[in-house]
Amino acid sequence: MGKPVNSLHSPRFCGVRTFQRLPHAEHPEGNDFAVYGVPFDTATSYKPGCRFGPAAIREASSILKSYNSVLDVDIFEHLDGVDCGDIDIVPGYTEDSFERIQNGLAPCMNSGAVPVIMGGDHSITLPVLRAVAQKHGPVALLHFDAHSDTGSDYFGKPYNHGTTFHWAIEEGLVLPRQSTQVGIRGPLYSHDSLQYAHAKGLELISGWELHGIGVQKAIERIRERIEPGVPVYVSFDIDFLDAAYAPGTGTPEIGGFTSHQALQLVLGTCPGLHLVGMDMVEVLPESDHASITSYAAAGIMHAFISVLARNRRTGM
Repeated sequence: MGKPVNSLHSPRFCGVRTFQRLPHAEHPEGNDFAVYGVPFDTATSYKPGCRFGPAAIREASSILKSYNSVLDVDIFEHLDGVDCGDIDIVPGYTEDSFERIQNGLAPCMNSGAVPVIMGGDHSITLPVLRAVAQKHGPVALLHFDAHSDTGSDYFGKPYNHGTTFHWAIEEGLVLPRQSTQVGIRGPLYSHDSLQYAHAKGLELISGWELHGIGVQKAIERIRERIEPGVPVYVSFDIDFLDAAYAPGTGTPEIGGFTSHQALQLVLGTCPGLHLVGMDMVEVLPESDHASITSYAAAGIMHAFISVLARNRRTGM
C-alpha cells in the first residue's frame, strides 16, 4: 500500500521525485489520500511560471519525515497515500484545462481518497471544487490567501486566478456562511473590491486583523462557523505568507505571515473537521530564493496530511 520510501534505506536525494517519496500510482484506489500536480498557470494576472510549482514542491518534500511531533502522530501508521503524478492540462486554454482537471480527479473522488493538490495558479481550485462537489456537495471553505479572489471577471473574461471563489459561490460549490478567508491584505482596485465576499456572507479575517487578534482567536472564529460533519475544503495560496517567507510567487504581498503561523493555523484549525480536500497554489520556482517557498509549501501540505492522520486515529 501507499507508504513512502524509507530514507534510512535509500537516501533522500535518490530516486524518482514524488511527494514525500510516496509510491507513484496512476489510480488512488485503496489509499486514504492522493497527491496530484496541476501544472496550469494560464490564468495568472502578473508573473507566470507556477506551472513548475508541482515539480519544485515534490523536490522540496523529499526532506519530510512521517512523524508530526505537534500532533504526536505518525502519518503512515494511520494512512496510505500515493502520488498520482500530474493532470495533463491544455496550455493556453483555460476552460479545456478545467474540464481535464475535473475529469482527472474523478477516479480519486470515486475511490474515496482525499485529494491533495499542488498548483498551478489559483484558478485550478474551481474545477477541483467541481469534482469535490460531485462527491460531497457544497463545502465549507477554509481559504488562506493575501487576496479574496472573488472578482467576477478579468478584462471581461470570467476565469482568472482572481475570480475563483466568485464562480465557486455562484455555482453552489461553497457554503459562504460557513466559510472563512484568512490573511486578506494589500492594495485593492477599489473600495468595492471585497463587497461581493461580504454580501455573500463570507467571513474575512484580514491580514491586518489577524496580526491584531492572533492565531488562536482566528482559529476559534473559523471553527465556530463550521457545523459538525460539514465537508471542509482547504485552499492555501502561498502568498498568504509574507514575501520574506515566500518570494517564489506571482503576486507577492508584504505584511503577511510566517511559515510558523501558517502551520499553527492548519494544525490548530483542521483537527476534528470533515476534511475532503486541499490545494497548495501559486508557487513560482523561478522567483524562489534557496527554495524557501517550496519548502514552506511542502511543509504546510505535510501539516494537512498530518491532520488527516490525527483525525483517523481519533475516529473523526
